[in-house]
Amino acid sequence: MFIILLRFSLRKSDAPTFMDAHKQWLKRGFDDGIFQLAGSLEPGQGGGILAHRCTLAQLQQRVNEDPFVEQRVVSAEIIELDPGMAVPQLQFLVS
Repeated sequence: MFIILLRFSLRKSDAPTFMDAHKQWLKRGFDDGIFQLAGSLEPGQGGGILAHRCTLAQLQQRVNEDPFVEQRVVSAEIIELDPGMAVPQLQFLVS
């Protein structure tokens, strides 16, 4: 499982220009079953995504295709997590 942190760069003001394309990128991640959760880093610092069912290399390629990453609106950090416990609703994430 992976946590993706997308932190706004100095180009944050460019975000509205690429927002629709970023949302389409997110939708593809959900449609492909890779993204499980996405939301904002508060207050207004960027976004975060919970991903699974892929390798680190596959996820890095996917993240690099995010228009926000391509246009340097955000910097991306991928954190790998090996969950050992979860509530029943999230048990599918446990290795």
